[in-house]
Amino acid sequence: MKNASGASTLLVEAVVEGIQEVKGKDIVHLDLREVPNTVSDHFIICHGDSGTQVDAILRSVERFALEKAGEKPWHTEGLSNSEWVLLDFVDVVVHIFHKDKRGYYALEDLWGDAASRRYENVA
Repeated sequence: MKNASGASTLLVEAVVEGIQEVKGKDIVHLDLREVPNTVSDHFIICHGDSGTQVDAILRSVERFALEKAGEKPWHTEGLSNSEWVLLDFVDVVVHIFHKDKRGYYALEDLWGDAASRRYENVA
C-alpha cells in the first residue's frame, strides 16, 4: 500500500481548480494508491471541446499547480496536436483530452478498480 501524501492532496486540489477555472469538462480523480503496480498515486482526467480549450486547461493547470502547490510538471506530452495532453507531476498525472478522443482511450474503464471522484465542471 502506498502512503498518502499531503503534498499530493494539495496538488490534486490545485489541478482540479485549474481545470474548473477554464470550464474543463467531466473532471474525474482516480485515487490509485490502493491499486497494485501503478506508476502514479493519482490520475486526474478531463476534456475540452476544442484544441484551444485543451491548451487553456493545460496553461491553467500549470499556473494553479505552481501558485497553490508550488509544483511544476516533471514532464509534458501531447502538445503538438492537443488531442491528449499529459502533465506528469510524478505522484499526480493529469490527462487532458480533446472531447473526441476521451471515449476512445477510456482511462476510467482501464483503471476501474481505483477509487474515483467526479467534480463539478465549473468553479
